Amino acid sequence: MKKSNAISGKLLLLGTLMFWVSLAIIGCQNGHQPFQSGEAQENPALGKAGQETPGLDFVPGELMVKFAAGAPETQRGAALRAVNGLVGEKIHTRAMRDRGDDEGLTLVRTPMPVNVAINAIRSLAGVEYTEPNYYYTHDATSNDTYYTNGSLWGMYGDATSPTNQYGSQAGEAWAAGNTGNASVYVGVIDEGVMDTHQDLSGQIWTNPFDPNDGIDNDGNGYKDDLHGWDFAGNNKTTYDGTADDHGTHVAGTIGAKGGNGLGVVGVCWNVKIIVAKFLGNKGGTTANAIKAVDYMTDLKTRHGLNIVATNNSWGGGAFSQGLYDAIERANAAGILFIAAAGNGGSDNVGDNNDATPYYPASYTNTNIIAVAAITSAGARASFSN
Repeated sequence: MKKSNAISGKLLLLGTLMFWVSLAIIGCQNGHQPFQSGEAQENPALGKAGQETPGLDFVPGELMVKFAAGAPETQRGAALRAVNGLVGEKIHTRAMRDRGDDEGLTLVRTPMPVNVAINAIRSLAGVEYTEPNYYYTHDATSNDTYYTNGSLWGMYGDATSPTNQYGSQAGEAWAAGNTGNASVYVGVIDEGVMDTHQDLSGQIWTNPFDPNDGIDNDGNGYKDDLHGWDFAGNNKTTYDGTADDHGTHVAGTIGAKGGNGLGVVGVCWNVKIIVAKFLGNKGGTTANAIKAVDYMTDLKTRHGLNIVATNNSWGGGAFSQGLYDAIERANAAGILFIAAAGNGGSDNVGDNNDATPYYPASYTNTNIIAVAAITSAGARASFSN
């Protein structure tokens, strides 16, 4: 991949590359059945006294509130008055409605500190749960060199040239004629993706259900979502310039064209990538992550797209019941949720996620594959959880 608009071929994501071993196995098949899930978890960020865990970042002055189904306006109004709050947004996606959720989530804006506001309404009648609107940031270690010079070792196998037994064996799959299938769809929930990049041209999905005509033809709430949707900016533009290098980089690891003599190569030479941009300059929020996950679920359940997985190379915050539920809706639709295990804390040393949860990788939904980074010698990278 040649440098293009300063993207410079950042298409090797070490932190999530080994996921594509899994996708290489399932990616040319016809999908899979839903997985049985574990139970929802309690939120460790807010104890019984509502004390916030140090270092957890969330949007100041915003709460995610789940009102009980059928809660009367008197109870809703009482909850808003308790925090001097106003409804900022009602999140009620097609995926929620299709799964029988007639309530959705309410984004409430309040002048109060988040932990104080949560304590004020968490036990009120009509409130099922409330939580912060967490920030998430991407997890990545980049390398913009090439397959032929030995740098893209994660694509190698025992019998490739160059060889590396700790690679994904993708090169051996290609040699056997398994290079992907354009009927397979993968969602990239991340930054935007440069759809005009020469190594991604033709690999990015074009929406046949909603042509670019100024009308929301398929009724999903997103007008003219040609290649996906920008949930951070709430618009149809899924590439906003070179700041979207991480999303482009991820998309290239998945599906950069093979056999064209240019730059890098993705695991799947033939694939369709759907873009759900929710990470912006300051990261992304729980509210937008939920909408992005549900966007993919709706495309599969209503339109029958063979979406086998979403790639989620991001993390932060604490347990969110709202995001857990969105991942579970994807689970019910048979969509794998691939999550970065994370890059450790401020000391840049990887942690044990069983002892120190890192979300979304640490959710118990059984469609989640949590992915660590390894070195070319097969050891876990020092920075990786």
